Amino acid sequence: MGEGKYGISPRTLQQIAQEIRELVEMGVEVGIVIGGGNIFRGVSASTEGMDRASADYMGMLATVINGLALQDSLEKLNVFTRVQSAIEMQQLAEPYIRRRAVRHLEKGRVVIFAAGTGNPYFTTDTAASLRAMEIHAEVILKATKVDGIYTADPMKDPTATRYKTLSYIEVLKKNLKVMDSTAISLCMDNELPIIVFDLGQPGNILRVVQGEDVGTLVGELKPQVHQET
Repeated sequence: MGEGKYGISPRTLQQIAQEIRELVEMGVEVGIVIGGGNIFRGVSASTEGMDRASADYMGMLATVINGLALQDSLEKLNVFTRVQSAIEMQQLAEPYIRRRAVRHLEKGRVVIFAAGTGNPYFTTDTAASLRAMEIHAEVILKATKVDGIYTADPMKDPTATRYKTLSYIEVLKKNLKVMDSTAISLCMDNELPIIVFDLGQPGNILRVVQGEDVGTLVGELKPQVHQET
């Protein structure tokens, strides 16, 4: 939503799409799990009296709107893109099928995973962890509004310092609000590293992928062995 209070900022959308194109041109396989908080937040609505399941389904539909918007921006930059939805809506998106998603990635297409897990009570973070494991991703890049995980809220505490690395257990024990505990536990059980970084800083996605000191690493990055076939 950029600088706005809600909705979709064309400028922000264009910036993100441009950075994703740079990754694709490098040969990186990119899967994106997208949220919907700029349109509707299920948890917020449920605290105001709406049934939690209904609120979460509405939030999932908001992620599909964002997914279609990002797809449009990417395809204007000649990046082949597929939106896969965990809730079937054939006129708008493919249904989520793991093997089809992997095949799209192998062909150099960007896959946008929308509608979360398709189930209420599960967050976008949990959906990201689940999809990352299903497609055998090497790392989750968690894009946020701050440049990593801090000892305290940097907006409120000027003495807060950024962690360069953390273990999964430290994140859980310190109750650091970077991802919900279900998502962190899934990543821990499957040794899937997470890098938390600031999406608002232009060029950060590329810097993270190139291994620069950006954000906070949760877990441990393992060297990848790619075999020629």
